[in-house]
Amino acid sequence: MALSKKEMRQVAMASLIGSAIEWYDWFLYGTAAALVFNSLFFPKFDPLIGTLLAFATFGAGFLARPLGGIIFGYFGDKLGRKKTLIICLALMGIGTFAIGLLPSYNQIGIWAPILLVSLRVIQGIAVGGEWGGAVLLAIEHSPEGKRGFYGSWPQMGVPVGLLLSTLVFSAFSSLPQDQFMSWGWRIPFLLSILLITTGLFIRLKVMETPAFIQAKEAGNHTKNPLKEVLRTSKKDILIALCSRFANDASYYISNVFVLLYATKYLSLDKTMFLTGISVGAVVEIFTIPLFGALSDKIGRRPVFMAGSLFFVLFAFPFFWLVETQNTVLIWLALILWIAVGHGATFAPMSSFIAERFDTNTRYTGASISYQLSGILIGGPAPFLATALLTWAGHYWPIAVYVVILGIISSVAVYVATETYRKDITKYSQSSPAPDSKSFKA
Repeated sequence: MALSKKEMRQVAMASLIGSAIEWYDWFLYGTAAALVFNSLFFPKFDPLIGTLLAFATFGAGFLARPLGGIIFGYFGDKLGRKKTLIICLALMGIGTFAIGLLPSYNQIGIWAPILLVSLRVIQGIAVGGEWGGAVLLAIEHSPEGKRGFYGSWPQMGVPVGLLLSTLVFSAFSSLPQDQFMSWGWRIPFLLSILLITTGLFIRLKVMETPAFIQAKEAGNHTKNPLKEVLRTSKKDILIALCSRFANDASYYISNVFVLLYATKYLSLDKTMFLTGISVGAVVEIFTIPLFGALSDKIGRRPVFMAGSLFFVLFAFPFFWLVETQNTVLIWLALILWIAVGHGATFAPMSSFIAERFDTNTRYTGASISYQLSGILIGGPAPFLATALLTWAGHYWPIAVYVVILGIISSVAVYVATETYRKDITKYSQSSPAPDSKSFKA
């Protein structure tokens, strides 16, 4: 049964708020890794090596994300989208809150970075299951012809989460340095428990998706969603994976690496740069649904490809603008990079990926396609960019890196089939025959 407009808005808002809370926790770590974790958890190393190690712990979360996609993809395809999302949100809250309680290296020695990495892995597992579930919650509830628009709502959770984490961290970073380093940095992590509680309350009210209920009643499921999706959809996984490259790397370069580059190498004020990122995130909150709606009109591929090509064309100009050290020009660079380039690729990405898979493997297929890019591209991006900067003493290798990834993503989207008019409730011929032993909810 189709939802009323009011009910659909409630579903969209639930997917947005839950996603925003998850990404608040995720991005909070990235900001802290760029600004404070090297001193707190790796003080025995040279500052540059300490920063590289801090970024390595940032990348550890990405290593765990595909594992989270597999684990929660399995349960999401077997037990339902709603129940799985509630578990993901609770797990992320536990991991983030615990980071705020961690003793530093000077207090407990080597156990401090070990615990930090462990908690980052927990975050990675949680966010690995979150994205696929939040996207399916919105898309599988969406009316015909509106999947791009409503599927962009959980995508808006990324800039909302980025905005919240940046504003909160920026507020506490204005404390005197000794206070900020001793206790101020912990407060943004501890505050996440309030957000998680709110998100759980909202998600508990949301109904299971019609597509999943229909598949359950028809007995259309598989014992092993991962095995099934690898058997039937290897090409779609590869296309979805490669399509993410430019989007993934560019976002973490602009929001994590460039923060380090601006403050350590250009001696710019971190508050000014954090403000620029915040402004970019605010603008993207509005551009994402616009690009999502546009993909419902002209297709996922044209919008997605335009965003990927934007990174190819804007990679060098982005660094030129940052190098001017002019506040207005730096903010312009960040707004264009985040709200236009990332917005145009990220908005249709949810529907572009989810529509490639059948209901019985959609959570698993969408999750691993999305999260594998994190291991290959997103997680290593700040580390690799820092290493390239150290090697060349200049930003040009980083810009070339973005150009190459932009070309790969553009080609992947170009060779993909268009899906914006696909009926996602129908099963392909590769789907297993209905099984009378329906999975239990």
